[in-house]
Amino acid sequence: MSSFRTVFASLGSYVKGAIETVDDDPKHYAFSNIFDVAAHSSPYEKVVVALNLGYVLETLRTEGTSHWYAAAHDEFAIVMDGEVQIELVKLDAPERIVPLDKQGSVHVPGTPPGKKMGYIKCKRGHQALLPKGAAYRFSAEAPGVLLLQTMLGELSIQKWPQICRS
Repeated sequence: MSSFRTVFASLGSYVKGAIETVDDDPKHYAFSNIFDVAAHSSPYEKVVVALNLGYVLETLRTEGTSHWYAAAHDEFAIVMDGEVQIELVKLDAPERIVPLDKQGSVHVPGTPPGKKMGYIKCKRGHQALLPKGAAYRFSAEAPGVLLLQTMLGELSIQKWPQICRS
């Protein structure tokens, strides 16, 4: 009987992935390795790695402290590598920061107007809900990788020629 060993990637140790197709052309698939994308991104650059009818997965390199962000819809963050602290503020008037029909996240200038909700400390594998009506910002002492489920918006960066296999 063969034995198998699961290996988890990290920003410091990964092998860029590939697709093995059966009776098809790999050019028909968009494939990205989130660790490779993060390794070649600026801190908190929201690089789209998956797109499905307006919903996206964005890879963020976590390093230092981000801008404040907000969205008119819930977003979901998963820490793939490293440790991240997420600060949350319940916005006094969320519709003044981000219109209710706006998709994706927006920058919140300065200090968000509202009540501090606290913070979430996340390590690899931890997940956090970023609720609509709240502002959030990330901070990380060392580089890491965050996967954000959201909607395609003005801060979403699409680098398909750089990240897809040809």
